[in-house]
Amino acid sequence: MESVVKTDSKGRKKVLNACTEPCAIEKGMRLIGGKWKGSIIYHLKDEPVRFNDLTRMLGGASKKMVDQRLKELESEGMVQRKVISDRPVAVTYELTDFGKTALSILDELRIWSESHQI
Repeated sequence: MESVVKTDSKGRKKVLNACTEPCAIEKGMRLIGGKWKGSIIYHLKDEPVRFNDLTRMLGGASKKMVDQRLKELESEGMVQRKVISDRPVAVTYELTDFGKTALSILDELRIWSESHQI
């Protein structure tokens, strides 16, 4: 049910059907809207990527930030971490099927951003 803003005869505003919990858009933004999350998902779209390569692809993100966001995305079920070597430790990250469902949204956002020169 959508929220509606009503104005009474004295000009006071009241919201009807206000959200009592985060709406669907807010829930979605929590998954992909964190700093660097969308970019990480987008860079994993084609194939598994090693951690250091992903950090290089992102440019301005620190390794600590990338590691933190990858852990969040992994706990949310969007990214899967695979150990490819124990010594030296080497891991790759790839999108899960659930993570791949965000790609169309991110591609639309990319197109929108490019077309408006944001």
